Amino acid sequence: MSDGTLYGWFADSAARYGEAVALEAEGVNLTYRQLDRLTGNIVDEILGVEGSLPDTVGLYASRSLTAYAGYLAIQRLGSTVVPLNPAYPVGRNQRIVRAARPTVILSQEPDPALSAPVLPLDAARLDELGERPVPRLPKRDVRPTDTAYLLFTSGSTGAPKGVPIQHRNVSAYLRHVIPRYELGPGCRVTQTFDLTFDLSVFDLFATWGSGAALVVPSRRELLDPAGFVSDRDITHWFSVPSAASVARRLGRLAEGSMPNLRWSLFCGERLTLSQARDWQRAAPNSVIENLYGPTELTLSCAQFRLPVDLASCPTTPNGTVPIGEMYPDLEWLVVDADGRPAEVGELCVRGPQRFGGYLDQADNHGRFLVDNAGRLSEWKGNGSPATDAWYRTGDVVRSADGALVHLGRVDHQVKVQGYRVELGEIEAEMRDYPGVGEAIVVAVADPGGATVLHGVCTGDGDGDALLAALRARLPQHMVPRTVTFWPELPLNPNGKIDRDAITKELVGE
Repeated sequence: MSDGTLYGWFADSAARYGEAVALEAEGVNLTYRQLDRLTGNIVDEILGVEGSLPDTVGLYASRSLTAYAGYLAIQRLGSTVVPLNPAYPVGRNQRIVRAARPTVILSQEPDPALSAPVLPLDAARLDELGERPVPRLPKRDVRPTDTAYLLFTSGSTGAPKGVPIQHRNVSAYLRHVIPRYELGPGCRVTQTFDLTFDLSVFDLFATWGSGAALVVPSRRELLDPAGFVSDRDITHWFSVPSAASVARRLGRLAEGSMPNLRWSLFCGERLTLSQARDWQRAAPNSVIENLYGPTELTLSCAQFRLPVDLASCPTTPNGTVPIGEMYPDLEWLVVDADGRPAEVGELCVRGPQRFGGYLDQADNHGRFLVDNAGRLSEWKGNGSPATDAWYRTGDVVRSADGALVHLGRVDHQVKVQGYRVELGEIEAEMRDYPGVGEAIVVAVADPGGATVLHGVCTGDGDGDALLAALRARLPQHMVPRTVTFWPELPLNPNGKIDRDAITKELVGE
């Protein structure tokens, strides 16, 4: 059994399934035994640079052997891994380095222009390390409460917020998802998420913790999921829902094109019924699940399994698939703006997957609720909140037919002409219009300070005709001032629709 650390999950599989394929990336196939040997020698390289066991190690790599072997080697060290995305601007990576203060950075490039010591590990160097015998390595006593990885999410102040996730948080998650998705030897799992996206931890450690194979698509293959799934005998697909929309738009999601796919998991943004229908037609024998969860609750914390007959899926006001039920080891409640229990309101969660608080403890203020004489009130302590504090997700939910429905973000709920408006409801109406693919509504302030709505869609259509249809179906204050059709919506490096980029384009920044 695993010792409860991320490397422990891998090591247990390596001991049991040493000759099974663990990783397929960049045209290289490594068994568990080979990958374990490579990681041991990367550890030795790090120790050669540092001379001692570093507490925090940066990883500047993406979709390469350096990324996956490097991540595992840092876990074998017992250090905290800080992923850095080569696609991010240098300035953002520098801010992360200053906040996380890694002792050394493993890099797939010789000079990533980061203000910390760098250990370059290109493909040629990894080939050499893979052939060497592993020397005796020092042992570190890693506790379940130690930080396994440190990710940075967008902060309201413009500075990234550090989210430390402990080994015990991930182990609680893995104990749930590995049996639920029948992961084990013979399974072949996709790796679609960049390492700066927390969902990549499922890809790596739900796979390696079960003896399955991690199969990494190239950027080109990500645009053709059906071809990739069929060519590489994929059994488990996991991505953001936008991947389905992009593939459909490119004509690469043909009916019945993924007959052998067994599991299809989506997370990271709201899954629409339209996206689910497109995917189900292409993968008719696959179980489809919609997952939900913020980084602070360790990847995902809620699940909804779609019925075979999507017509029986619960109807939601915004045309999205419910997020369903919370994981069994987690507690949850819904509160209104005053912290009182409500049928519709902000989702709050606590339990073994809840993180212990932000890297900068000042970021904890306003993010937790505590029980106070039978009432919930904002946690205003210093340091980190107690384990029984409720994390405020910032997501608005309600229950529909026994399943939780994600209605949007607290910060996506705006007031227009004095009315409270949920942008997701307008987006659902836009998606229902013939010829519309994706739809996003953003709120901007006009020169007089009033809130103005603007809609952007993909597909074939006429903005004026769509506006006329919306006027017939929505109250006047919910109708966008403009609707335009774009060839595609911009995505951020994690594959999510980039609302900030859309807003900046519309206001001319």
